[in-house]
Amino acid sequence: MVDLSTTYLGLSLKNPVVASASPLSQKVETAQQLEAAGISAIVMYSLFEEQIIRESLKLHEDLTRGTEQYWESLSYFPEIGTFSLGPELYLKQLGKLKNAIKVPVIGSLNGISTGGWIEYSEKIEQAGADALELNLYYLATDPDLTAAELENRYIKLVSDIRKRVKFPLAVKLSPFFTALPNFARRLTEAGANALVLFNRFYQADFNLEELEVVPHLLLSNSNELRLPLRWIAILYGRIKADFALTSGVHTAEDVIKAVMAGASVALITSEFLQNGIGQASKILADLEVWMVEHEYKSIKQMLGSMSQQSVAEPAAFERANYIKVLSMY
Repeated sequence: MVDLSTTYLGLSLKNPVVASASPLSQKVETAQQLEAAGISAIVMYSLFEEQIIRESLKLHEDLTRGTEQYWESLSYFPEIGTFSLGPELYLKQLGKLKNAIKVPVIGSLNGISTGGWIEYSEKIEQAGADALELNLYYLATDPDLTAAELENRYIKLVSDIRKRVKFPLAVKLSPFFTALPNFARRLTEAGANALVLFNRFYQADFNLEELEVVPHLLLSNSNELRLPLRWIAILYGRIKADFALTSGVHTAEDVIKAVMAGASVALITSEFLQNGIGQASKILADLEVWMVEHEYKSIKQMLGSMSQQSVAEPAAFERANYIKVLSMY
């Protein structure tokens, strides 16, 4: 019997398959189905900074009804109804999940500034979340904003939250940083216990008939695994943090690759949305079969076994691999 247990964010998990932040956590029944299918933890859907701001604006409307400046400011934020559940309902849903399932529930905040984020990180902790995932999702469009300034904002945010909460913190990043290893180390020094690689930028499209910018959602596929796989393999053993791989995990083989790169857990949503929650059971069964066939006794034995921690010069290694791939065509 193989041992599928792993440790992530200080939490002892029965296996490395975790449900990532998604609408699947908006219903207690769905969360229970995920637990029954075998997942070891659930990351709640994200509470967006804009939702917190909108709640503040609603209070401002009540206090300043009749003024014109509020209505002007409203145009900067999403229309009402854009988000299904506001901040207070988010906290209530978190409490419901904690009462309904036994696996750990990890809260999720999406934003880039301090203020409301700090307050709600405390509220999420008080509501019983086992940990918190901070999703740093921001597209820098200001030519005057330097990379260093943006990174410093992120570092301050993580540091400020770390000072106010005691539960573990994971930071979910995009791959678009010039010197990712340095930034990753700074995040851990600021208080991050884990890094989640990577969030996906859902890029808009143009409607040429209506001349409008429209949302365009594409679920992930296994080809997207390679980018986070490479970076986790590079960072594992060099950065003092747990790693979670997200985006592109659909099969047991994807989970195995994630663990061998150095990820303690693999986060999954698209596979469940496309093929049903029951896929979690299949992935776990296939994972056990593969480990038995290849004589692995535990997840811990596999962890980081294909990372680059034993490579003296990872950059030179990557460069050589790049040249080799091009010469193969």
